[in-house]
Amino acid sequence: MKKTKKLLSYGILLVLAPGLVWIGLTVFRDRSYAYISLLVALAACVPFFLRYEKKSTGRELVLIAVMVALSSLGRIVFVFVPFFKPVTAVVIITALYLGGEAGFLTGALSAIVSNLFYGQGPWTPFQMFTWGMIGLLAGLFARWLLKNRILLCVYGAMSGVIFSAIMDVWTTMMRDGAFSWSFYLAALTTALPVTLVYLVSNVIFLLLLTRPMGEKLERVKVKYGLMQE
Repeated sequence: MKKTKKLLSYGILLVLAPGLVWIGLTVFRDRSYAYISLLVALAACVPFFLRYEKKSTGRELVLIAVMVALSSLGRIVFVFVPFFKPVTAVVIITALYLGGEAGFLTGALSAIVSNLFYGQGPWTPFQMFTWGMIGLLAGLFARWLLKNRILLCVYGAMSGVIFSAIMDVWTTMMRDGAFSWSFYLAALTTALPVTLVYLVSNVIFLLLLTRPMGEKLERVKVKYGLMQE
């Protein structure tokens, strides 16, 4: 039963969430991005509730809300430093200590919440999915990432590349309504300086935040018996 729920959770996150984003991009041409964002957010919540349905999820949700608030606030605080943001690092740390489902949910909600300040748009569902996937993958590889700081930094750096690569899919599709490999590669090349900043900022924030935030998350988990399967 537990394995079935796990497979269902990952199926929702790996199939339904990107499917919703793609439908919004190709069918509605992002005219209904607000509804797509809401659907992606709801899809991100389902696996979390599936995992903890037999326990009180109130405290878990409060903890997730705190992580979303921290990542969103961090993005706003660094508004004057283009592309140098702690969002990805906070999402990864959440996933490492609270699980991949919590990481996906934190990433997805961080995008939509912080965009209340930056501005919502057709890019929002893509940001939700991208940060969510970074969190989900971090949860899957948490066992190794927590044991090896070098691997953690490598994953943080790769997350910058992943974010830029997925967002450039949206850039390419928005240009003329169809995917073009030539334009996509041109977009990736043009975005290299930005990607480099993403990469460096992720590594720096992970080095600075993983230990102190991780210790506090572990303390809260033990004290209140949270995130126990």
